[in-house]
Amino acid sequence: MKRLFRGGRVVDPVNGLDGDLDVLVDGDRIARVGRDLPLDGAVVVEVPKGFVVCPGLIDIHVHLREPGQEHKETVATGVASAVAGGFTAVACMPNTSPVNDNANVTAFILAKAAEAGLARVYPIGAVSRGQKGEQLADIGELHAAGCVAITDDGHPVRTALLMRRALEYAGMFGMPVIEHSEDPSLKGEGVAHEGVVAAALGLRGIPGACEAIMVERDVLLAELTGSAVHVAHMSARQSLRAVRKGKEAGVRITCEVAPHHFTLTDESLRSPVAYDTNTKMNPPLREAADRDAMLAGLADGSIDVIATDHAPHHADEKHVEFDRAPFGIVGLETAVPLCLDRLVHAGVIGLPRLVELLSCNPARILNLPGGSLSVGAPADITILAPDLEVRVEASRLVSLSKNTPFDGWELRGGVVATIVGGRTVYVNSGAGVVVS
Repeated sequence: MKRLFRGGRVVDPVNGLDGDLDVLVDGDRIARVGRDLPLDGAVVVEVPKGFVVCPGLIDIHVHLREPGQEHKETVATGVASAVAGGFTAVACMPNTSPVNDNANVTAFILAKAAEAGLARVYPIGAVSRGQKGEQLADIGELHAAGCVAITDDGHPVRTALLMRRALEYAGMFGMPVIEHSEDPSLKGEGVAHEGVVAAALGLRGIPGACEAIMVERDVLLAELTGSAVHVAHMSARQSLRAVRKGKEAGVRITCEVAPHHFTLTDESLRSPVAYDTNTKMNPPLREAADRDAMLAGLADGSIDVIATDHAPHHADEKHVEFDRAPFGIVGLETAVPLCLDRLVHAGVIGLPRLVELLSCNPARILNLPGGSLSVGAPADITILAPDLEVRVEASRLVSLSKNTPFDGWELRGGVVATIVGGRTVYVNSGAGVVVS
């Protein structure tokens, strides 16, 4: 089946496209992109003027929780949340139960994703067996089973020697090591950013240096090995400084930031409701200077990716004292409205740069198909409405969990439709567009 998407603003930074163009899809592939394309037997999808047609969005940092934590999320509910958020593909972290440190767990996740038939799922394997930081997992086995990277996310790679070996082995398979940058001795029992707010609330603090020290270490190790390291959910201005220095020296280092880290600060811990556990994440919400540094890094190109760190938790787990609650929030369905509202409409970045951060660069860093509308590429497409009025309602999120600090927020910009392999897997009924 052929479909011709006509009338929208096509944004594809990989091919230098930004204008009113048509996109012809033939089956599961992009057939042509150009102006006033002939129908050639295609079904026409009229895209309203001002809407954006771009390569499918890719989130390289999500927690699908299955196997073992299905009360929080399953692969099926996670990918349903992903496509509702405009993501055609997600890469899932290995801190499941059991840990994804072997081919059997990887195969289980891929089978569940195929059964769901929505977003593409790319598993990420563990660096160490059981994520215990002692022995390397069988990286070759994980790669052969379908893992696209390795990480001990939730924990840092414990020692410099283990990180060196992980980089050396992952480099043999062209995979990056994704690092949860944190010095455990500095973090201690901390639950919030070390600063005035934590002190006022009587919460144990985690300084920005806790993150930056590990980033500095990994920049040096990436330089030593020549392999690629990717800094997950960066939050501290000192970390960004280390990444910039590494990039200037030619080190293969990339980084990501989550929407909550360029949107919120630690002031959210006391306003509008003090001790709201939906403001508890790791790394923690930091002070305004850190938030502003993340915005600057997005604008100047120092930051490569926006990733959600989608971390669902059951309501009962979050409805406890702040110290006892787990870290993390859901993010797949709020990412696009936050990015459009707080970045594009705020004048921090333009739409082409946003597509780079949410699609092109994630595909490049993890060596994934997609990330462009090139002829022959998978027909993974996201349609956006930059001026759509969106109200975040936690109770209506598709995700199995509802732990978000953005409940009730009014935002400008949202998702119209999500197309994976030429199939329309999500349509926003509130956007007023018919996409068959």
